[in-house]
Amino acid sequence: MPVVDTFPLGPFQANCYVVRADRSAAEAAVVDPGADVAQLRLELARMGTSCSAILVTHTDVDHIGGVADLAEGTGAEVWAPAAEVEALRSGITRTGMRVRPYEPEHAVSGGDAIAVAGIDFAVIEIPGHASGHIAFLTDGCLFSGDLLFAGSVGRVDLPGGNWDALLASVRALVEAHPPETVVYPGHGPATTLGAELARNPYLAELRA
Repeated sequence: MPVVDTFPLGPFQANCYVVRADRSAAEAAVVDPGADVAQLRLELARMGTSCSAILVTHTDVDHIGGVADLAEGTGAEVWAPAAEVEALRSGITRTGMRVRPYEPEHAVSGGDAIAVAGIDFAVIEIPGHASGHIAFLTDGCLFSGDLLFAGSVGRVDLPGGNWDALLASVRALVEAHPPETVVYPGHGPATTLGAELARNPYLAELRA
């Protein structure tokens, strides 16, 4: 299982994850750098690792606000959801909030595989919170963005949000992956698929 360090960044305290193959790894994949890139780069230096890849689950401002700065500052390539790359290219997110634009080197969709920083990630489509939302899975660790939280789920009232799609995405995850799969969400503490299926009040329909 990889080593995962969590950094809640920016005013929205969105979780940015630094994922390493092991604690001595010289390279790391960074998931959803939403803000505070200078702080993040100091943390990377403290850990003795460098950012060699940037993975984006979806393009809300609190998840991509630091992508351009981190990519340009480190030379890391960016993997972003194919259905949402225009927000990165234009710098205009679905709520109208702006970020520094960036042209991602890779546009990925469900079923794609990524090998970066000595780690193999599978890309999974998980629409619901956002229509083009993706997750990254490696060795029992699921980086789920804003689909599923500990005790909650992502909001569906923004453009591209859809409650039925969100439930279907969660159902597909719990049917395809073991209950002990660790969920690293976009906000709040880590959890597991099994714990959320058993206790999350928003998933009662899936327990019926």
